[in-house]
Amino acid sequence: MNSLVRLAPFTSEEATRQWLIQLAKTAIAAVHPDSLLTAQLPEKPPGRTVVVGAGKAAAAMAHALELAWEKRASDAGEEVDLTGVVVTRYQHGAACRYIDVLEASHPMPDALGEQAAKRMLDEVKDLGEDDQVIALISGGGSALMTLPADGISLEDKQALNKALLRCGAPIREINTVRRHLSAIKGGRLATAAHPAQVVTLLISDVPGDVPSLIASGPTLPDNTTSLDALAILTRHEIEVPEHVKRHLMADHRAPQTWNQGFARDKSTILARARDALKAAQISAEESGLEVRVLGDDLEGEARDLGIAQGRMACKLQAEITRPLLVLSGGETSVTVRGNGRGGRNVEYLLGLFDTLKGCDGIYAIAIDTDGIDGSEDNAGALIGPECWQRAKALTLSAQDYLARNDAYSFFDALDNLVVTGPTRTNVNDFRAILILPNPS
Repeated sequence: MNSLVRLAPFTSEEATRQWLIQLAKTAIAAVHPDSLLTAQLPEKPPGRTVVVGAGKAAAAMAHALELAWEKRASDAGEEVDLTGVVVTRYQHGAACRYIDVLEASHPMPDALGEQAAKRMLDEVKDLGEDDQVIALISGGGSALMTLPADGISLEDKQALNKALLRCGAPIREINTVRRHLSAIKGGRLATAAHPAQVVTLLISDVPGDVPSLIASGPTLPDNTTSLDALAILTRHEIEVPEHVKRHLMADHRAPQTWNQGFARDKSTILARARDALKAAQISAEESGLEVRVLGDDLEGEARDLGIAQGRMACKLQAEITRPLLVLSGGETSVTVRGNGRGGRNVEYLLGLFDTLKGCDGIYAIAIDTDGIDGSEDNAGALIGPECWQRAKALTLSAQDYLARNDAYSFFDALDNLVVTGPTRTNVNDFRAILILPNPS
């Protein structure tokens, strides 16, 4: 029997909270690498197999790959011929026997990420046509393997990264700029590995699931240009040093020419947001709920989405006769105006909370599936009607906390943060609104 059914949900505040947390865990489990790699294991090549990778799920992907590779070698009575290196976020590592696991900083890149990128390029150089590179790529990889292009410093990239994150730019724009200031992103890692075949296995954290956008596409063709990157910086009014601007102005590679060397390469998306939402939908329907999925690729300002979905939830409650679960995924953004703490999921939830104003019978959870919302120690938070009374008793003003981007502190004061620790996967935001029929 599904574990959600045994919880006898909605009989109390605590039972409802636990049901929502278990629902989120069900969604995360469906996109964890452990259950994904075996079915997509590439054939053993005549030559060497080298593994490279980057992202919050990279170490877990490497571990799952090793286990599957070991089993196949054992079944064939062969030795395990696997080497390589992956980089993941601090505290997201996994114990591997054949693949070295390095750790670096996210979301702000650091020198260890730069060293990891150099190590990957060293691993794939001098390979031949009979060799194979398996690239394990997941969200977060762009910041974790930072190797600036010639003439660009790590400090340049750190400053631009900070400015792009603070201005609320969507991830596809951030990664476009990153690609054109990098010596490894935008297909450059694959180019260094050619003529070996590159097989890229991905866990998608980008709305729309475009492979070349995940972790800035280190092993995939790039259809953007440096002029696109310049346009993004101009649109968001981000000042850049003259030497950075000159670098972008001088790089005029035509995508159709640059991408000709990728004919033998392959790529497969192992998991994406829709898979997590589907797992949650199935579990909720088994518990007797009606489920509506708003989409797995929602973007925009986090608080604005929370406000919009709060209004929607109030309207739906007046129409339903049995419990309704509303699911959505994607990746919102936050325009930073204050000096508070918090990521996009708690900012979304605070906008939702302020709109509901304690509306009876509506609960919600919002988390980042990697277990880290922004740069804090929580995955997200959850709310219910009782939170409104507790906030009033503590004289907490949701609008004041929103004004200074301090949603973390708001939900911390209410003891409503959700802390999972690193999940070692990443398909971005998971949001669930539970709407019970209006008692009146």
